[in-house]
Amino acid sequence: MSATIHPSAIVDPGARLGDATQVWHFTHVCAGARIGAACSLGQNVFVGNDVYIGDRVKIQNNVSIYDAVTLEDEVFCGPSMVFTNVYNPRATVPRKHEYRRTLVRRGATIGANATIVCGVTVGAHAFVAAGAVVNRDVRPHALVAGVPARQIGWVSRSGDRLALPLSGNGAARCPHTDETYVLHDGACSLADASPCPASAAHPHAWHDQRDGAGSVAIHGEQALASANGGGGGVSDGACAGGVGVGGVGGAIAGGTGIGASGGAAAGISGSANGKDNANDSGGIGDIGDIGACSNASCPSPCASTERG
Repeated sequence: MSATIHPSAIVDPGARLGDATQVWHFTHVCAGARIGAACSLGQNVFVGNDVYIGDRVKIQNNVSIYDAVTLEDEVFCGPSMVFTNVYNPRATVPRKHEYRRTLVRRGATIGANATIVCGVTVGAHAFVAAGAVVNRDVRPHALVAGVPARQIGWVSRSGDRLALPLSGNGAARCPHTDETYVLHDGACSLADASPCPASAAHPHAWHDQRDGAGSVAIHGEQALASANGGGGGVSDGACAGGVGVGGVGGAIAGGTGIGASGGAAAGISGSANGKDNANDSGGIGDIGDIGACSNASCPSPCASTERG
């Protein structure tokens, strides 16, 4: 089974699209893009050269995914949300060598008209509310909203609100799936999670014909082949921690791995089209200092496959 590409779409020679991926009206996929299986790219989507997209990703209308962005499996990008890749753009100052990488981990949702300032990580199954401006790392399962985005709660893999405090310890059940989630020292995870899928081999990988060296994997222990011969490895680190629950009273039986990251400096954020400098978009960024472990658990049970 091959990808479905609308006649009005442009897919440059060299781009890799997985089976059953759909590319809709007026979308442009650049030659270096790597897109997994069963994805949906809605109307008027742009995908740059240095972009990696996993399986079952849904990208709604009018979304531009610029260079230096990675989307893991089952990410949802709402209509007209914005990625950036240059932090302090100027029309007369070339800054292609200053791109800051953005990573959206497995199962995360980014709402309509939200902006993701470059250089951050959105944790697994996190939920970015519509219109939010994210300028710091978002923890796994965190619900963030506002300008700039601040955490206002926790969500399950199915996107339902969890009755958990923002910090400390606790336990709650998802009202949709009845799965139990635990909060331990400010980190939320599924209590009875199966082994992290990032530890397993990705079901497919594309050979990078630009350099003839290695292959491109979308998640797990990523080895993203670079244009100069296969360097530039990106390590997932999603299995760094975990939380165990045992006993009737919910006693903690496992441990949690926390790895702080972030720390973006104050300034103006923007993005530049990796193919040329014609498309720039900007927004205000400020201090970023929050980071936590990314325990990418099982795939989201509510991944949507309808047309973008």
